[in-house]
Amino acid sequence: HGQGVVKDEQEAVDWFRKAVEQGNAHAEYNLGVCYDMGQGVVKNEKEAVKWYRKAAQAGVADAQNNLGLCYDNGQGVVKNEKEAVKWYREAAEQGSADAQFNLGNCFALGQGVAKDEVEAYKWYLIAGARGNVNARNGMDCLEKELAPGDRRAGQNRAKEWEAQFDRNVYGGGKRP
Repeated sequence: HGQGVVKDEQEAVDWFRKAVEQGNAHAEYNLGVCYDMGQGVVKNEKEAVKWYRKAAQAGVADAQNNLGLCYDNGQGVVKNEKEAVKWYREAAEQGSADAQFNLGNCFALGQGVAKDEVEAYKWYLIAGARGNVNARNGMDCLEKELAPGDRRAGQNRAKEWEAQFDRNVYGGGKRP
């Protein structure tokens, strides 16, 4: 990023590779981003998928979301909406607001899963509460279509998910 040093994308890639050799999954993700964006290396979508997959399998939520995007868009892999949902869900369950938004889109459109507007509304609510700026648009669209009871059901599902997430992450305590 050029913070404290001259920006050098190729040098960054060299350091990411060194970190990968030491088993750093976040460096695998960063290397995937480099290949995805063509930063410091020649853009190569298949190589990006390779590194996203390694990091995703190690539990890196951003890599899981990006791998989902690759499957969703057929970028570096054959388009597979069900596989996209799988990876979005993995990242969403870890608290990734972007993945929660993407999962909401899948439920809203019935892509890779059965269409379920209440479930979509739940994920948009969660994503919005976690800072995804696009979630508001999804919520606004569904609020116009959903009956009041369905909106309440989505809100209840979101509250239940948040409570379970807090129990899993904070051992029953509240978020700091």
